[in-house]
Amino acid sequence: MFATNMDSARDVGGAPSTVLIPMRFVWPYGGRSVFLSGSFARWSELIPMTPVEGCPTVFQAIYSVTPGYHQYKFFVDGEWRHDEHQPYVSGEYGLVNTVLLATDPNFFHPNVTPEITSGSNMEEDTEAFRRLVRITDGNLTDVVPRITEGDLQGSRHRISVFLSAHTTYELLPESGKVVALDVDLPVKQAFHILHEQGIPLAPLWDFSKGQFVGVLTALDFILILRELGNHGSNLTEEELETHTIAAWKEGKAYLNGQIDGHGRALPRRFIHAGPYDNLKDVVLKLLQNEVATVPIIHSSSEDGTFPQLLHLASLSGILKCICRYFRHSSSSLPILQAPICELHVGTWVPEIGESNCRPLAMLRPSASLSAALNLLVQAQVSSIPIVDDNDSLVDIYCRSDITALAKDRAYAHINLNEMTIHQALQLGQDSYSPFEPRSQRCQMCLRSDSLHKVMERLANPGVRRLVIVEAGSKRIEGIVSLSDIFKFLLG
Repeated sequence: MFATNMDSARDVGGAPSTVLIPMRFVWPYGGRSVFLSGSFARWSELIPMTPVEGCPTVFQAIYSVTPGYHQYKFFVDGEWRHDEHQPYVSGEYGLVNTVLLATDPNFFHPNVTPEITSGSNMEEDTEAFRRLVRITDGNLTDVVPRITEGDLQGSRHRISVFLSAHTTYELLPESGKVVALDVDLPVKQAFHILHEQGIPLAPLWDFSKGQFVGVLTALDFILILRELGNHGSNLTEEELETHTIAAWKEGKAYLNGQIDGHGRALPRRFIHAGPYDNLKDVVLKLLQNEVATVPIIHSSSEDGTFPQLLHLASLSGILKCICRYFRHSSSSLPILQAPICELHVGTWVPEIGESNCRPLAMLRPSASLSAALNLLVQAQVSSIPIVDDNDSLVDIYCRSDITALAKDRAYAHINLNEMTIHQALQLGQDSYSPFEPRSQRCQMCLRSDSLHKVMERLANPGVRRLVIVEAGSKRIEGIVSLSDIFKFLLG
C-alpha cells in the first residue's frame, strides 16, 4: 500500500516534482478515437486512451500526476468533451473536469479521502466493465461470477481454523542458521554483518541481561543515515563507529518521545513468538505490530532464563503453509479462484472521482536517494516502485537495499541528496541477498490473476510484494503485499 506524506517527500532533495501519483482516467461513453489532455501535461500533449477488452465503449488511460489541483478534458473523434458525471468547472479551455490531489499529510491517512464529490452512476458499459474480470493474454476468455458473502466468510473461516490448529513449530526447518547481534556491537559493524550475511534484520542479544531484547532492521539504518545526514553534508565511517546498537536504540526512543517522567528511555517491548504459539495468533501479532518477521524464542526453564533462538517466523513462511495445505483442496476455498481485482486486495491506482482510496507513490530513477528514504519512512512502507518516463515499472527500491551501502564502505563517500535512486541500485546490483535476489524483488502480476496464483507467488522466499501492471505497457495498476493478503484472509 503506498499512502504517503507528500509534504515530507517534498522537503527532501528540494525536488517538489519527484513524487508521482498514478491516476486512472476513464471515458465510458464510446468513440472511435479518444485522447486525454490536461494541465498536468501543460495542455500540449494528447494522451491516447485505449478501449477496455470486452467493453469497446469504455476507454482508459493511466497517467501519473503530481499532487495539487489539475484540470483535464477528453478529445473524442475530433471534438473536445468533458465528463458531466465528474466534477467540472468553466475555465480558460471551456468546461473542464477537475481533480484535486491534496498535499495535506492528513489526506493520506487510511480513513481520509480527497474532497472530491463523486458523480452520478455511469452508463451501462461501466458496470459491464466491472463484471468482466477475467482477461488472459489480453483477450476476454470468461466472465467470473462475483464471490458471494457466504463464499468469502466460509473461506475465511476455514483458513482461520487451519491457522488456529497449527503452531510455529511447524515452521522450523530441518537445518539452517539464524544470525543474532550483541547490543554492544558498533552500528557500523552490525551494518556490515547484515550486508555480508544477506539478511534484512537480526535479533538483538543483551549479554548483561541474558536475554533477547529486540530486533535490528534495515529501517534502523535508514533512520541512522537520515539522522546523521541532518547534521552534516557527508556521512563518515567515524560517526557510525561511535554508535553502538544499544546507544542507537536508546537514542531512537528519545527521538520518538518514548521516555518516562524522569527523562529515561522506556523499556522496549520485545515482540517474539514461542514454538507452540498457534499460527493465527502469530499472524495477528505481526499485523498488529506492522512487522513481517518475529523471532521464535524457546526456554526450557519456567523463569525464561537461557532462551534459545530457534527461527524467524514470517508472513511468507505462514502463507507457504496455507498454500501447501489447500493446494489439492482449493475447491473448499472459493475465493482462491477469484481475480484479485474483484476482491479489493492491496492498493490500487484510484479512478478519477473514486473515494476511499489511497494513492500510490512512485519515483523516477533520477530522484534522490534521500527522497526515497524519506518516502519509506514517512509512508511506513517497505518498497517504492521506480518508473520510467512512460510510467512503466522498471525497478523497486526497498528498505533492505540500504544495506548495499555497506559494500566498500560506500556510506562514507556519498551524499544522500546527490545520489540518485538509479545510482544506488547500480551500486547494489551485485550485493543482493540470496534470500531476495533481484529477479524475486520486482515481480509483477495482472489484475486478472487469481488470488491462488498471487498467494503461490508471494509464498516464494524473498517475494514480499507483487506489482500489478497493465499488460503490455507495464504501467502500474496497483500493488499487493504479504500483509495485504493476510488482512484480507482474516477479515
